[in-house]
Amino acid sequence: MFETLRNMFKVKDIRKRLLFTFGMLVVIRLGSQLPVPGVNREYMANWFAQQTGGAFNFFSAFTGGSFEKMSIFALSITPYITSSIIMQLLTIAIPALEEMQRDGEEGRKKITSITRYVTVALALIESTAMTVAFGRSGLIPNINFLKGLTVVLALTAGSAFLMWIGERITENGVGNGISIVLVINIISRVPSDLGSLYERFIQGATLARGILAAIIILAVIAVTIVLVILLNDAVRRIPVQYAKKMQGRKLVGGQSTYIPLKVNTAGVIPVIFASSLFSMPSMIVSILGVSPSGVGGVIVNALNQNNWFSPSHPEYSIGMVVYIVLIIAFAYFYTSISFNPIEVADNMKKQGGMVLGIRPGKPTVDYLNRILSYVVFIGAIGLSIVVLIPIFFNGVFNAYVSFGGTSIIIIVSVILETINQIESQMVVRNYKGFLSE
Repeated sequence: MFETLRNMFKVKDIRKRLLFTFGMLVVIRLGSQLPVPGVNREYMANWFAQQTGGAFNFFSAFTGGSFEKMSIFALSITPYITSSIIMQLLTIAIPALEEMQRDGEEGRKKITSITRYVTVALALIESTAMTVAFGRSGLIPNINFLKGLTVVLALTAGSAFLMWIGERITENGVGNGISIVLVINIISRVPSDLGSLYERFIQGATLARGILAAIIILAVIAVTIVLVILLNDAVRRIPVQYAKKMQGRKLVGGQSTYIPLKVNTAGVIPVIFASSLFSMPSMIVSILGVSPSGVGGVIVNALNQNNWFSPSHPEYSIGMVVYIVLIIAFAYFYTSISFNPIEVADNMKKQGGMVLGIRPGKPTVDYLNRILSYVVFIGAIGLSIVVLIPIFFNGVFNAYVSFGGTSIIIIVSVILETINQIESQMVVRNYKGFLSE
């Protein structure tokens, strides 16, 4: 392992990319400490300390604590993530965008450009809503149009700058820049969350109870990470045989291969979709200062992940059932727009290939749909289990932390992806890499 690290830094190109990535991460963390001009940060810190909802834990993890500090990066890259998801959906619905996507590199550049504009528009909307909602409550002392405009522009510029950093990391650094920006924000919250767990379960306890609590906490984190790795690497292989054919004077083809269907085809997208839908009502209620009662109060509490598995209020766990259903539904939905069995079967037929034991054409499409439905369901259930493990301990033991199953999935997936990219670059240069250790 140490030899691999030494060899990695011996390669000038990889060394430059790693140092560039590290430098950009330092800029991100410094920017997370810069306050928005004219904002009362003490008000925001006090307000955030009163919130225990899962919605704010989720948002705090994604922004790296910038939201509660009301820094210029308070919106983080959430507008870009939302914009990317919107563009993916519109690509299916709008023929012009679909055609643009098929135009190769030029088409993708145009879609990327549109995504940037949508990101800025979403950041403007979110920052305006935040300024109006919080401004009259004391976030911006003596608020007027000029002060409000300054806050809106600062938050929008911060989000756009993070998007720019992400794109530069992709070009000049290692890994996917946007994913790395998100991961560094999540990781920045881990030390404070571990400190909260220490204060909640270990500090002040007897030696035996403290050791037991520490073992349980580490075991939960380790099991979750192992499950994420297994889920990320799990693949259903569909064997494909290509027929031999004459090409000029040569007989080519006849090889056997397979179609790799990832069990977790949609990645973490279903969880982000479901968590966003659940967090929105709670955030709106908290920002407006409304205290719903009756049926409304039950619904809001059921949407709060920290109330699930609560022994005193088992009725709130109905929200968990809805959450799992949403994850499964979004997994099927996202897979349907990212994997087209008809197109795969058609390409296979044109190249003289066929799934073993299945006739080309419609039978192949039906077979792929059947296998895909099974694989997606297994992946969605696995994803739900990984996400619910930390939520279970939050509900039973009141362990309020900002990172959870969603954060761990993102961290592990991005780290594995980045290591694979570094590995591929080192293999090209005949170095022994991480994955062969």
